[in-house]
Parts: sequence; structure tokens; C-alpha cells
Amino acid sequence: MLIQSCLIRRAPIIVDSGFRRGTDIFKALAMGANPVSIGRAYIWGLAAFGQPGVEKVLDMLDAELSMIMGQVGARTIADIGPQHIGVAR
Repeated sequence: MLIQSCLIRRAPIIVDSGFRRGTDIFKALAMGANPVSIGRAYIWGLAAFGQPGVEKVLDMLDAELSMIMGQVGARTIADIGPQHIGVAR
């Protein structure tokens, strides 16, 4: 079920669920999330390697999100929708 369809009024949907991969972020955006929090991955990178670890985590998530977007033909974040995860609009 799409997140927005459960709301009476349109509201920003912020998702924070321990995302670890760019594909997780993609699925949340496709289901209607506006921002997706990546605190857990960020903290793992920080704890392991400090700022370079955070930068590496962000680079990896960006690369994975870009890869899945390219695979489904979504050129921008705004192009991501439920049709990309098998849900009709």
C-alpha cells in the first residue's frame, strides 16, 4: 500500500528504518516517502572510520541509488514512483 493513500491530507512522509542500501532508499521513495533518513549507515561509517567513513557510506548509497534509478529509467528523484516497484498509480 502506498504511504500517501493512507493519509487524509497530503503531508510529508519521513522514513527512518535503518536503510543500508540504495535500493532500500529507492523503494521507500517509490512508496511515497519524501526524505529518507540514513542515520544508521552514517553512524556505522563514522564509528568505523570517522569522516572518511561517512563520506564512503554516502558515496556508496549514492552509487547504489543512481544504479537502480538507471536500471528502471528514472532520471531524477521526482521520476521515481510506485510503477517502479510493481504498484499501479
